[in-house]
Amino acid sequence: MNIKTLLSDKINRVMQKIGAPKDSDALVRQSSKTQFGTYQADGVMRAAKKMGVNPRKLAEQIIHHLNLENIANKIEIVGPGFINIFLDNNWIIEQLEKALLSDRLGLSPVKKETIVIDYSGPNIAKQMHVGHLRSTILGDAAVRIQQFIGHKVIRANHVGDWGTQFGMLIAYLEKIQKEYSENISLSDLEIFYRKAKQRYDYDVDFAKRARNYVVKLQSGDKYCRKIWRRLVDITMQHNQDTYCRLNVTLTEKDVMGESLYNYMLPGIVADLKTKGLAVEKEGAAVVYLDEFKNTKGEPVCVIIQKKDGGFLYTTTDIACAKYRYDILHANRVLYYIDSRQQQHLKHVWTIVCKAGYIPPSMSLEHHMFGMMLGKDGKPFKTRSGGTVHLTDLLDEAIERAKTLIRKKNPDISKDELYIVSNVVGIGAIKYADLSKNRTTDYIFDWDSMLAFEGNTAPYMQYAYTRIASIFKKADMTQTQLVLPIILQCKHEISLATRLMQFEETILIVARDGTPHVMCAYLYDLAGLFSRFYEYCPILTAENESQRQSRLKLALLTQKILKTGLNILGIQTVEKM
Repeated sequence: MNIKTLLSDKINRVMQKIGAPKDSDALVRQSSKTQFGTYQADGVMRAAKKMGVNPRKLAEQIIHHLNLENIANKIEIVGPGFINIFLDNNWIIEQLEKALLSDRLGLSPVKKETIVIDYSGPNIAKQMHVGHLRSTILGDAAVRIQQFIGHKVIRANHVGDWGTQFGMLIAYLEKIQKEYSENISLSDLEIFYRKAKQRYDYDVDFAKRARNYVVKLQSGDKYCRKIWRRLVDITMQHNQDTYCRLNVTLTEKDVMGESLYNYMLPGIVADLKTKGLAVEKEGAAVVYLDEFKNTKGEPVCVIIQKKDGGFLYTTTDIACAKYRYDILHANRVLYYIDSRQQQHLKHVWTIVCKAGYIPPSMSLEHHMFGMMLGKDGKPFKTRSGGTVHLTDLLDEAIERAKTLIRKKNPDISKDELYIVSNVVGIGAIKYADLSKNRTTDYIFDWDSMLAFEGNTAPYMQYAYTRIASIFKKADMTQTQLVLPIILQCKHEISLATRLMQFEETILIVARDGTPHVMCAYLYDLAGLFSRFYEYCPILTAENESQRQSRLKLALLTQKILKTGLNILGIQTVEKM
C-alpha cells in the first residue's frame, strides 16, 4: 500500500472538484513529528495563490469534501493552510495484516515496463578494481528493485571490447605469442597491456600496425577476431568470479559489449549523412551540435568515423541506444556510469533524438556517481599508490569481518565462521557505498563500515538475526500467529506506521536510483524496532493476544529488513 499516493489522489480530486488549476498538487509528505499527524498536505497555499483565494478557507473547503472515512481518524488545519492527517490505527492494522500474508509485502501492482540497466562495464584485459565497484553494485541494486516492483529488466554489461586497446594487444601478442602457452591468465594480459601501451606511445610503426588491426577487427578479420575472442573470454571468466563473490546478478549472458553493435555502425554513419546531421571534415565524418558550444562559442564537433574508417565510442553508443529501442523495446534506459561521462552521453543522446532513433516517450537517464576516496581525500589507492584490485578488497573485508565475528562469538564453528564472515564482510563493503548518496564522493573507512553500531551492514544484519532469535525462543511460526495485531502504546504505533511506508521508499529509490534512501529507511526501521523491543516486551507480554500481536510486528519487520537488504544485494544470516 502506497499511503502517500492514496492520500494525494484523494486530495487532488477534491482540489479539482472545487476549482483548483489542473496542475495543482496536494504535495503530500510524511510528517516529521507525530504532533503534526502521520502525513501532511502542503500544496494548499500554492493552489490558493493561483486561484486568488484565502489558503485557510481553501483548506477548509478541501476538508469538507474530503472522504477519508476508515482511513484517518483526524484531519486538522494548522497555520495558513497546512493539512495534517492522522491515520486510523484500525486501518493501519488492516494493511499490516495484508502485508504479512503477501509475498510482495502488500506492494501495489504497476504498469509493466521494459527497463534496460547499463552497469559494471569492466575493462577487457584488466582486473576489476575499486573504480568498478560503484557502477556494479549501484546498477545491480537498481536491477533488483525494478524486478521486485514488477518490471521486465534487461541487464546490460556494456564492456569496452572493441577499441584501440585491442589493436595494441593483437599487435603485441603477435610478437610474443610463441613465448607463452595457451594458459594465459588475466594478470598476464595486464602486463601485456602495459607493455603494449608503452610500445604504442614510442614506436610509430607499432602504433600504425595497432590502428590497422583495430580497423581489421571491426571489419571482421578472422585472425583478429580469434585473438579478440580469447582476450574477452579470459577477462569475463575472471570477472564472473568477482560478480558471484559480490552477490551481483550479472552473468555471461548479460554481456553486451561494443562489438554487439558493430554491424550497425556503417549504416548509422550513412543515415546521419543522408539526414544532413553528419558531414565530411578532413576525411572524417562529424556531427555539429548547436546545442553545445566549445570554448570559442562554436557548435561542438562530434566525430563519428575517423578518416581511416574506424568508428568511435560515440558511434557505438548511438547504435547502442538505437538497439535498445529497436530490438530490446526499452521504455527506460538507466546508465550507471561515473559523472565524467556526462558530457559524452549528452552529445550521444542529442544525436540519437535528432536522428529520430528513439521516440520522446523513451527515457534515457544517466545515474551518475562520485568516487571512492581514501582518508586523505584522494582516490582510494594501495599504500604504494597503485590501483586496488576488487578481489583484494573483498579478501581484506572478509578477513576483517572474520576477526570481528570471532571476537563477538568465540564458540562459532569453522563452517559458520566462513559463511558469516563472507556475508558480513561483503555486505559491509556494499552497504558502505550504497548508503551514501551516489552523486557524491565518499571516504572509504574500514572501521566505520564494519561497526556493529550506526548505519552499517553489520548493524542491519544483526537486527535481522535478533528477530530470528526471538522467534526461535518463542518456538512459533507465522501460521501459528492467528490473533490480530493490536496497536496500543506509542512504540507499537510508530513501528507499525513506518512498516507501512516501505512501498513509498521502494518507489522513490526506483524512480531516482537512490539506494541510500532505502538504507536510511531500513536503518530507521531497525532503530524503531529496537525501541519497540525495549519498551514492549514480546516473549513476556501480559497476555497471549499482546504476545502474538507483537510477534506479528516483529515478523513483518524481519521480512522487510530481509527484503530491503536483498534489494540492495546484501545477504542475511539467521545467526551471528
